[in-house]
Amino acid sequence: MASGNSVSAAEGRSPSPKPTLAAQVKSEAQTRGFIIAWAFTVIFYFLEYAVRSSPSVMIPELEASFATTALGISAILAVYYYTYSSMSLVAGAALDHFGAKRTVPIGVLVLGIGCLLFSVPAVVAGNTGRLLQGAGSAFAFTGAVYLAAHGFSARYLATAIGVTQCVGMLGGSAGQFVVGPMMERGLSVHVFWVGIGALILANAVLLYVATPREQLGAHIQEGGFGALLKPYKIVFSNPQSYLCGVVAGLLFAPTTIGDMIWGVAAFQKDLQLSYHNAVVTASMVPLGWVVGCPLVGWLSDRIGRRKPVIIGSAVVMILAAVQIAFKPLPFSAKVGMFIFGVGSGAAMLPYSIIKEVNPDSVKGSATGGINFLVFALTAFLGPIFASHVGRDYGTAVDLNQHFQKGAIFWIACCAAAIVVSFFLRETGRAVHPQPATK
Repeated sequence: MASGNSVSAAEGRSPSPKPTLAAQVKSEAQTRGFIIAWAFTVIFYFLEYAVRSSPSVMIPELEASFATTALGISAILAVYYYTYSSMSLVAGAALDHFGAKRTVPIGVLVLGIGCLLFSVPAVVAGNTGRLLQGAGSAFAFTGAVYLAAHGFSARYLATAIGVTQCVGMLGGSAGQFVVGPMMERGLSVHVFWVGIGALILANAVLLYVATPREQLGAHIQEGGFGALLKPYKIVFSNPQSYLCGVVAGLLFAPTTIGDMIWGVAAFQKDLQLSYHNAVVTASMVPLGWVVGCPLVGWLSDRIGRRKPVIIGSAVVMILAAVQIAFKPLPFSAKVGMFIFGVGSGAAMLPYSIIKEVNPDSVKGSATGGINFLVFALTAFLGPIFASHVGRDYGTAVDLNQHFQKGAIFWIACCAAAIVVSFFLRETGRAVHPQPATK
């Protein structure tokens, strides 16, 4: 017995065998596969943002296609955020549980089908299509981060995630800046949605082929499907999680609703800009994101604090909105919208905070949780803005005053974000320094 125990102990202390050459080659091939799959998912994220923003440049055409009013179109477009917010809870947990190959291509497929349905000139098809678009889009950013984490070393992971975010923002800008001129030249909404739907479906096939298969059999059996949502009990038991969601949502809403849905209509109908100028002006906000998201993140890391950067950025958004609506200084609305977009990059900081105020074991679910909170708030604010401001674009007695009314709505959201930010816990390294190493 003693000798048997000694043998077992010796075996336990023996070093692990080195991987064979074949195993190393297989591992390297799988890593390359994850990087290729990440690239296709970045394209997915670009297209998802284009799908989200492009309706703002075709409101009149959509009114004619669905035979409804601008308020009716707003209601159709807003349902995107209902499924986006709810499916955000599922996306992160599903990736951890089932792997990328079994989840992300399905998200792309659902988005593509949603675009095809949105081309059908019927309100029921429009609502269903937009619901599917939101559900599929929830897998884009989360899927890209998951694949980047599997394909890139820790040294390059932050860069890969930054590239992902910037490409998504470019998609939001292209949905207005590129699609607008296409609509101006006579492209029908039916052709556009069928075309982008087909492009997305092709990407779904390529992504499925490129994504490596992961060994997840044993993990899937642990706790079954019910285990997917267990981490959310931890996330949503933390009051700081809700504060993060509210702050991010209040900073996102002026861009996702005010710009991506109503921006073109506001500038064209209230300020009487040409369609082309209205599209270019509205597209400055997502272009500002491309600069603002990495800039704000870098600044926060540089000073080691989160809250001052969030509050300062919200102040910048307020000042930019005041300039756009009331013109106290002699520079164009395009510049003001770009600055507004740069400032709104601070909406990404609560995504870092929610991970820092929750345990390491639920960081993936924390991302899904804040996505849910952000877009649930967006879905709540959308109909309120539409009924009090959006429906009267171009028809109000005093168009300039009506435009200012819309700006004041978003200024109030930014001001509310500042107030709530004071209750956030500061998680930056300046307040919580790393222990010194001897």
